[in-house]
Amino acid sequence: MSLRPFVDRPFLALVLAILLHICTNGFAADTPAASSAPTGRFQDASLDAYRTHLQNLAVIVQACAKARDLKTCDPTLVGPDDRVPLASNSTAPRRLVRYGWLRVLLSRAEEPDTPQPQATPSTRSGEKPFIVKPESTSDLLRDAQDRLAADLAEANGAAAEVPNHSLERSAMEQVLAGRDFRNLERPTVQDSLLEKVGNWLNRLFESATRLRAKSAWIGRLLVWGFVVGVCVALIWALLQMERRWRVRLVPEDHTPAPGAASARNWQLWLEDAQRAAANGDWREAIHFIYWAAISRLESRRLWPADRARTPREYLALVAPDDQRQAGLATLTGSFERTWYGGRPAQERDYRLAEQVASALIAGTGGSGPSGGGAQ
Repeated sequence: MSLRPFVDRPFLALVLAILLHICTNGFAADTPAASSAPTGRFQDASLDAYRTHLQNLAVIVQACAKARDLKTCDPTLVGPDDRVPLASNSTAPRRLVRYGWLRVLLSRAEEPDTPQPQATPSTRSGEKPFIVKPESTSDLLRDAQDRLAADLAEANGAAAEVPNHSLERSAMEQVLAGRDFRNLERPTVQDSLLEKVGNWLNRLFESATRLRAKSAWIGRLLVWGFVVGVCVALIWALLQMERRWRVRLVPEDHTPAPGAASARNWQLWLEDAQRAAANGDWREAIHFIYWAAISRLESRRLWPADRARTPREYLALVAPDDQRQAGLATLTGSFERTWYGGRPAQERDYRLAEQVASALIAGTGGSGPSGGGAQ
């Protein structure tokens, strides 16, 4: 006979829900209440919470040492690890304090101490014999109490603020600002490269020394090859320096020295001469027309510019076979008679000097009348 007509779907769903509830509550009842606390994780704790946790752990270890049963020595009573700040401020870095060692100890303390084997003497070479005595679980529990007490004492003094080193910093700044550190600079890229090259050379010589111990001729070959290379490079550098000193690669200065005749354009000298002639100042006009011719010849590189040269020295610089020598001699004589000799100058003297100077400026020679330079 089938039961399908007597069981409908809502009734079946209700039965399944009741069974699921009973199974869930049954498994939850068998699980200890303290197991809900995470044992393998950490929690962010303040310094006060950390001190309270240490005090509670000390009480748990003391109770476990007395009772030594499953209830008082439950490892889950330890709780999660603590992440404790290193200072009292909120931005201080944190340190993780782990209690895994205590959980392992409590799990071992659930059982009574096993009888320890008799202590046996142990000897080492060169030392006196000593007795090796293994520690029992009770001894380890007492050590745990001492460790927790030490951690609590350290936590009570951990709230001290980070010391302010402003005085030390100011003193260091004064020292660095002194004369001995005035030219102190950061290492440049060139310094870093030179240091790397030096380190490479040191490693090379060390390798050559080790290689020489194995193969003497290879080590000598490396050392002498390096020495020869350095000597060749040094000789090449000295030859280059000598060539530069001999050639004197200095750009030629085409600008005349200040005060030289060519430092002023010859056309300006000529304009001054014409202006003085228009005013009837023939002596000044001859003076300007002479320097106009000198400036023009000097600008044509007939002689190097020199502001300290006399008219006779200018004349001596012209070669005797030069076609301009006769005209310059005539102009120099007229200039010396009127400017240095004190002879009165007339319009005829200026016109003659102007004619000779114009020929010299034009480059046609400018030879004057016979005997003009000897008058």
